[in-house]
Amino acid sequence: MTRTASTDVLLTLSLHDEPDLFLLRQRGREVAAAVGLETQDQIRVATALSDLGRIVLTGRAVVSATFGVTRQAPVTLQIELEWWGQPPSTSQPGWRAAARLLDDVDNANRDGRQVVTLDKRLPTAHPLLPSQADQLRAELAGLARGSALDELRAQNQELLTTLEALERKQRALVRVNDELTETNRGVLALYGELTAELDRTNQGVVALYAELEDKTEELARASEAKTRFWSNVSHELRTPINSIVGLTRLLLGAGAESLSDDQCRQVTLVNEAGEAMLILVGQLLDVAKAESGRLDVRPTSVDLRLLFAALTDTLRPTTPTTDVELRLEEPPPPARLVTDESMLVHILRNVLANGLAFTEHGEVRLAAAPDPDRDRWRFTVTDTGIGIPEAQQDRVFEEFHQVPNHLQKHRQGTGLGLPYARKLAELLGGSLTLSSTPGEGTEVVLDVPAVLATSTMVDTALIVIDDDTLRTRLRHLTTPLAHTVTEAADCADALAACATGRPDVIILGLDAVTGNSQDCLAELRRDDALAGVPVMVLTSSDGDVGDADGEHDSVLLHRSRLSTDVVREGLRRAIHPIEKR
Repeated sequence: MTRTASTDVLLTLSLHDEPDLFLLRQRGREVAAAVGLETQDQIRVATALSDLGRIVLTGRAVVSATFGVTRQAPVTLQIELEWWGQPPSTSQPGWRAAARLLDDVDNANRDGRQVVTLDKRLPTAHPLLPSQADQLRAELAGLARGSALDELRAQNQELLTTLEALERKQRALVRVNDELTETNRGVLALYGELTAELDRTNQGVVALYAELEDKTEELARASEAKTRFWSNVSHELRTPINSIVGLTRLLLGAGAESLSDDQCRQVTLVNEAGEAMLILVGQLLDVAKAESGRLDVRPTSVDLRLLFAALTDTLRPTTPTTDVELRLEEPPPPARLVTDESMLVHILRNVLANGLAFTEHGEVRLAAAPDPDRDRWRFTVTDTGIGIPEAQQDRVFEEFHQVPNHLQKHRQGTGLGLPYARKLAELLGGSLTLSSTPGEGTEVVLDVPAVLATSTMVDTALIVIDDDTLRTRLRHLTTPLAHTVTEAADCADALAACATGRPDVIILGLDAVTGNSQDCLAELRRDDALAGVPVMVLTSSDGDVGDADGEHDSVLLHRSRLSTDVVREGLRRAIHPIEKR
């Protein structure tokens, strides 16, 4: 940098030969101390000037050294070495050492004069006042020139000072290292405790998972026992109840012996009780069939206009009073969907009958609207009845639960209608939801697909998986989709299981330890009896549910995305190959 009015010049030296190196080093240290640099920075300035002086004084007649302080921020000690002649060699070690010791070392040519500028930033942010600059100039001008021996002593003292500073830093580093070592011991101990705690937690989770598996199996067995009990009791009761109802109708019918008024009343009561029992038995059988998976869904094309007309003819005579009006709005075109008509009629009839039973004044309305974006139909039944308290709205879908109200004693019911209707809605691929406000009315919404997917229920499914946990999970996911689920741990067990009976579908997932899935699939395909069995292969590769493996004609299921719906979709594509394409 060129000396300008923005620099306060403190000292100028003329250097002629190598002995003047001692003077340059001495003045550099003294000027650095005068402007406020710390001891280590003073040593850095002196050492840098000594290294550069050896480069620039070699073979030069006169070298001018100027020391100054800049007046603008950042305030910097600026030293310029200037001479006529050849530029310095910047590749020498001394030049690189000076560049490391100072903030900046620059080399420039000014009209034939070579200028090397050295900068060292000062700790202060304020420039020198004119009086301070004058005082420093006077102090530096009065300094005596020391001998080479004095400068060597000074260098030795600088070396000792530097060594002491290094020792202090080394002791500090050792202390920090000891602290880090102690901290690491604590971290390792904490890590060990956390690892042990995590192991204990994992053991608890595994035990809980096993307990949940046992409880799930117990609940499944209890549910099966309940279903069998309902079915057996219902079948045993149906015949005698039918006999009772038939006998009462004969006694009350034309041509029967005349009965007294009291006898007629009693026989009528017996007949009504028998018919109520028949309704209960029928609903118990329906619920048992739904829970056991024995209800077959038979999709057909349904004309909603005809269905609504039939519902009107069936339900209008059951309207309790003339103060209640039954309204079925004409569905918008296209008033057609593909679903199980008998199940849809049962759901809507049940919901409408409930609305009529618990509405004293106003109307019960049924409206249907398509949802083209979701390819579904939405049926909404609203009434102006007594409503249902919020605490009871979830319980209406519990079996045998009836909401307490003042109309209950005049209305016959079993508490099975809405639970059965919800099960039917799920079989149709939809949902049944309810919302109500006491004193204002109730809204029940049935949401079903416009086109019901083909049934994926099969008689027998064979699961060939070597991982016990994964095999158990697949068994639970497949149980709602198959009447019988058979398991095998490897390909040999699978062939043995197939020898006792041909499965309707095979779910295959083997690792490299027990044999590759594709090898096992190829071996199964070589058996003529198993060649046409649909196969679903578990995979870890990315892909959509039901992607086809063209080489082995199988459907792929991603291991991390397994659910009953995923297995159902894969089963549908496996059973109906035309849908895979």
